[in-house]
Amino acid sequence: MDILGTTLRVCVDDLETAVPFYERLAGATALRFERGGVEVAAIGCFLLMSGPEAELEVLRKVAATIAVKDVDEAHQVLSELGAHIIAGPVPTPVGRNLLALHPDGTIYEYADRQS
Repeated sequence: MDILGTTLRVCVDDLETAVPFYERLAGATALRFERGGVEVAAIGCFLLMSGPEAELEVLRKVAATIAVKDVDEAHQVLSELGAHIIAGPVPTPVGRNLLALHPDGTIYEYADRQS
């Protein structure tokens, strides 16, 4: 499984206020989308999320997003290593993802950019 990088997940109260700061910090323009009632802005290595507290409470349990070449391969490797696949693989606006609970109790999102 090829790990291509990680994304830091940041829950914010006001996406409109947070985006300009992170755009300047990362030197990148936000890619915005909405998913499940949560507004999202992907900026460099940051994934900003804003929305209903009930949704954010769930999202805060995911430690980080790990970019991989192929989510199906990640699913296979994680399963072989004893991780519990919580959800996915499912399509997203930019590819596919899955959520995995590692044996140490940490939850990670694995995402690819395939269609």
